[in-house]
Amino acid sequence: MAEIDEPPVAEESQGGGWLATFADLMSLLMCFFVLLLSFAEMDVLKFKRLAGSMREAFGVQNKLKVMDIPKGTSIIVQEFSPGTPKPTPLNQIWQNTSDITQSSLEVACQDLGSSNSGESGDAQKLIVLDQVADLVGETEKDAIELAEALSKEISSGVLEVETSGRKIIIRLKEQGSFPSGSANLAKEFMPILQIIREVLQETNGSIDVEGHTDNIPISTGRFISNWALSSARAVSVAHGLFENDALAQSRFTVTGYGDIRPLDSNASSEGRARNRRVEVVISQGLGEDVKQELEVLKEKDPTVYQEVREQLLEQFHLTPDEIF
Repeated sequence: MAEIDEPPVAEESQGGGWLATFADLMSLLMCFFVLLLSFAEMDVLKFKRLAGSMREAFGVQNKLKVMDIPKGTSIIVQEFSPGTPKPTPLNQIWQNTSDITQSSLEVACQDLGSSNSGESGDAQKLIVLDQVADLVGETEKDAIELAEALSKEISSGVLEVETSGRKIIIRLKEQGSFPSGSANLAKEFMPILQIIREVLQETNGSIDVEGHTDNIPISTGRFISNWALSSARAVSVAHGLFENDALAQSRFTVTGYGDIRPLDSNASSEGRARNRRVEVVISQGLGEDVKQELEVLKEKDPTVYQEVREQLLEQFHLTPDEIF
């Protein structure tokens, strides 16, 4: 029987083994980039900023009519937009314009006045108001520090702390500080007075100690009227603050007001209890710099000075004696 010849087997071409390795590498690279894409996070805000920056850098910033003649630019046009300048207390030029094709810059000279700061009356007004706002902010900061030191007593209702313009008011209630009808400080109140004394050492300003009562008349062997009681209580608090010579007595004024300055209505027992109090008022004033600015403004422009004065009284709750 004749043998059947089998077809010759083709010899494996040399170098063909790299294809499997290359296919594995491509698969691994594809998996790697898929993982990178799945882990990536898109920051929309950054993308929008980048897109906006690219649009402004390479895109068309202004749309002009086709018939307009293209105009060249200069360093002045790049830095200033054409328009009429307006006076401002800042060392900058602000202008308003709606014509973006204007080819020149219009600059008008204006007399800004002859005050010490070289500003007009309106500009001086803004300067004074900004300075007073900063001072009132400092007073509020001092009041917050004081309230933090007395937080326990405030939460228990023994006293209150509030601000009014450049004044810090520490309101000592009768309950907790004085026995009814007496001007002798309670022993339990002495540690509180020591805390107030320590805080006042770090707080600038003059100090007014004011005594107040309700409208119910009093007549005892020691106090013939509410005036006498309110004055005696104010003196007792002042003496407590004078202890150990921690505070200069020249900073103090002691006054008794009786029942003429109530906080609440005397028609209820709660209102009368709130009216029986001693207030320690720290007046920090406006400072010499602001007073000098007000004096210059009063001489230069009395009308603007009156506007500033009224705004200081209404907006910052200052008293007339605090203003020049």
